[in-house]
Amino acid sequence: MARTRALLTERDRELLAEDDGSNRRYQAISEIRSRITEEMSTDVEVLEENHLQLLKELREVVCKNNWYGHILKTWGGELIT
Repeated sequence: MARTRALLTERDRELLAEDDGSNRRYQAISEIRSRITEEMSTDVEVLEENHLQLLKELREVVCKNNWYGHILKTWGGELIT
């Protein structure tokens, strides 16, 4: 089975890893942010209405290994909203 992207494309991953402040990197960040705030929210709503098991699986992946705790630790223990 061919792999499909979830949130980031391979190119997004490459651009995020760069530290040169290029315009293309900032464009990628903007596009990713839009996917998170717009598309992901819509997808979650669809899953809530139509397939709770898939929504549960999504939450398990996102919360796996206590990512929330890792994020708090990474940013000095402050909640970033």
